[in-house]
Amino acid sequence: MPAFDALFSLVDSVLGQPATAWLREHVEVPEGLLRFNWHEQALHRVWLAEALNLCLLHKLVEAVPEGRRYVQEQEQAQHGRKVVFDHGALRTVDWPANGELPRGRQAFARLLEPLGFTDVRTYPLTKLNMTGWGYRQMDLPEDIAQFFVSELHPGRFSEAFQQAVSRVVGSSLDPLQAQHHSILKTLSLTRHCSLSQAQALLPGLYQAFGRQHGVVQETDYHCLLAESAEMAWIATEGNSFNHLTDRVPDLEACVAQQRDLQRPLKDSIEVSASGRVMQTAYRANTVSRGLVDAAGVYREHAVPGSFVEFIQRKIDPDTGRIDLNFDSSNAQGIFKMTDSRA
Repeated sequence: MPAFDALFSLVDSVLGQPATAWLREHVEVPEGLLRFNWHEQALHRVWLAEALNLCLLHKLVEAVPEGRRYVQEQEQAQHGRKVVFDHGALRTVDWPANGELPRGRQAFARLLEPLGFTDVRTYPLTKLNMTGWGYRQMDLPEDIAQFFVSELHPGRFSEAFQQAVSRVVGSSLDPLQAQHHSILKTLSLTRHCSLSQAQALLPGLYQAFGRQHGVVQETDYHCLLAESAEMAWIATEGNSFNHLTDRVPDLEACVAQQRDLQRPLKDSIEVSASGRVMQTAYRANTVSRGLVDAAGVYREHAVPGSFVEFIQRKIDPDTGRIDLNFDSSNAQGIFKMTDSRA
């Protein structure tokens, strides 16, 4: 079986055939993967990293109808263009009372690092009382989508806020089981696993990018929202992808096209201090999430969900390669897309 067919067969084992066919039609798969042969008894970690990213991209477009429409329009209106998955972003909580989950970003470092991702740079998100890390896949850094993993620091907020955080995330369950940890250890030591191990591991990795805690009290949600829109978002969405990003060749042209289509676009483009990284985004999709009120009644509420971002990366003259870095100011501007108070 050709390597890309085998890759999509692995994705199919998690998502099913219709979703896999959609991804194959609409998302660019990097040719660089072919530098690593597909061996069913010794599958290189790059294939598992790419399979996870494809699964997570589909998970987000399922949750964000505007995202699915955008991806499909690219194929229809841009001469068959497939989106180039640049990075996905997720939020974690730097807090000891985190249920079964490791604290903050460690819940994801433990699964990203065995897949070849390394936190190459730290990004202070001071205005938000958060810190971000860029996790880059070191075998194919320009080709495999990065992860922007952020931590919110409850210790910088009020005592009431901290207590609400403990109540919200304290019930978190760990989606990774002993079998998953064993396979991750094998990947860490050898950079390879068997295809059967990859098929056993991938569903657990996929499940990790979601909400692991239980029902949220309405009073806790509003307590969190009063001090941090980001923590309120985590309360309803957990560790789901906050956004995914299409790497476009000309961001201004992309923005002009989206404005002509009257899409729910951010007002401005964020430009990095270097001038080489430019970003903008759709406003967050509105979703319905249940909260429990003071009388113990479970009621649905309209809250911000996830969104799609667009990025243009220019060449770094010092390296002659595209600038793969993020920017703290850009990130804080993009984070406003999920602030229901804005």
